[in-house]
Amino acid sequence: MSQYALPRLEFDSPLVTTLFAIERMRADIGTGSTPPDVYADLHQLFDTVMSVVSARIEGNHTTVYDALDRLNATGPALDDQIREISNIAGAVRFIDGIAAETPLTHSLVRELHRRAVDGLVREGDPTPGAYRDKEVGITNSTHVPPTWVTVHAEMSALLEFANASRPLHEQMLQIAIAHHRFVWIHPFRNGNGRVARLFTYAMLRRTIFATRGYSALNPTSVFGNDREAYISALERADDLSEAGTTAWIEFFATGIHADLARLLALQDHDYVTGELVTPALATLTRDGVISAREERALGEVLRLGVAKAGDLEDLLTGTPSHRSREIRVLLDRGLLAHASAGPRFYRLSLARGPLAPRLIRRLDALGYLPKILSNDAAV
Repeated sequence: MSQYALPRLEFDSPLVTTLFAIERMRADIGTGSTPPDVYADLHQLFDTVMSVVSARIEGNHTTVYDALDRLNATGPALDDQIREISNIAGAVRFIDGIAAETPLTHSLVRELHRRAVDGLVREGDPTPGAYRDKEVGITNSTHVPPTWVTVHAEMSALLEFANASRPLHEQMLQIAIAHHRFVWIHPFRNGNGRVARLFTYAMLRRTIFATRGYSALNPTSVFGNDREAYISALERADDLSEAGTTAWIEFFATGIHADLARLLALQDHDYVTGELVTPALATLTRDGVISAREERALGEVLRLGVAKAGDLEDLLTGTPSHRSREIRVLLDRGLLAHASAGPRFYRLSLARGPLAPRLIRRLDALGYLPKILSNDAAV
């Protein structure tokens, strides 16, 4: 089998069934009722979670709750493990700022690497943003990456394959193969797994989510749901055989299908309100973080998606100036944030502040967090 040939699939195979299901679900991306500001903030929260997952795959044991707390802290410089997570999250935001149709290039890949390993000691690289100039091995793997002399040529072939325009039904195969081949080439001395996952996220934005903006799915949860299965599936494809490549694609597509189902649920504002955020708000009241009056006001902001001060006059009673002071307190405490509509418009703060860790716990209860984070709540 050619290194970049798509495998031949039987029409009645489980993989084809999964690919058809993904195609049906793709049509619903971006069509839900969740207000854009709310969805964008949930996306940012997931970016933090997936950055923790990507670092965890590499041996970083920072909990998602500790990361939420320390990534927002001011004061001393970040320690190495928190910096690793911060770097990954920053690289995701960098990708989000690029036009979806932007080609994947050598310079983009090297920039993702530079951002991912910047300032790191344990998981750093002596040549950030540069392809390796020496032979390397992969810990606990029998695969021997190509010689460093051919890395640029290998990456050129990969980028040509990754940028090729393909029909919708072939794009998932293309993305899965590109992810494996990136890891197989191992173009950097360190940081290859992190950059491969960022590269795959960028590919998803160019294809499945090309017109969906912030709705893009971060595939890292697929890899973090079962780290050992992820590594095993990758290794099966290392011989570049059709059977091994097909097995890897089955693993990848099955995980993407499950994540898409969860993504679509978060497009339903009633689901987000009733199943996710309202229960999290209730725990803030139960723990004495907010008053019942504040819970009702925040609940109204949640219902509206974006609110003005006047929308809360029945809940934050008193003069307009008194209401403005109460809103300012909620902003200062990280419970509200300014909406994209302007400084006089407000939304719940979901990705930062006291609500964020409670939303993580609720997402865990609803089955959104990959298994690699399963013990974080107990820490």
